[in-house]
Amino acid sequence: MGLDQLIKKCKKKNAEAQKQLYHMYSSKLFAICLKYSNDYATAEDTLQDAFILIFEKIKQYKHKGSFEGWLKRVTINTALQKFRKQKVFDLSNVDQMEDAEVEINDEEVSLDYLLQIIQQLPDRYRMVFNLYVLDGYAHKEIAELLEISIGTSKSNLARARNILKTKLETERASCIRAIDKQR
Repeated sequence: MGLDQLIKKCKKKNAEAQKQLYHMYSSKLFAICLKYSNDYATAEDTLQDAFILIFEKIKQYKHKGSFEGWLKRVTINTALQKFRKQKVFDLSNVDQMEDAEVEINDEEVSLDYLLQIIQQLPDRYRMVFNLYVLDGYAHKEIAELLEISIGTSKSNLARARNILKTKLETERASCIRAIDKQR
């Protein structure tokens, strides 16, 4: 069955079609949920909530643009909605924040470790970091999505980068010490 036909059946609330759609996209959407969650269980809950919303709103998909892109937007918005309710964003003076440059050497840092330290960021920093760096949103879009000011978005990104830079430098230093001990 083609994707268009699958979508049509999902619009008619066909359970078998919904199951197929879930199996086709759940792993990709779960990866998004993990980016926006601080643990596995929360990511699972977010994925479940996202699919409930996808099946409720699928009639709104008008076959313009990528269906996968639409699914991703619904999933990101579902994750963000949870954190908007928590009011995790703080206001701060952007002028006081230096934007840290985070250099990553692929040979020194594994992707798993990088994702792990991103997940450890405080919620307000992780949300902005993911939206800006990983998903390509502009600060104006982030501000609208998270109901914060553009300045708060910029300062939270700067703080996220500073935290990541510190953690990466600490990891690099501990690796160098471990190598030195082996010599």
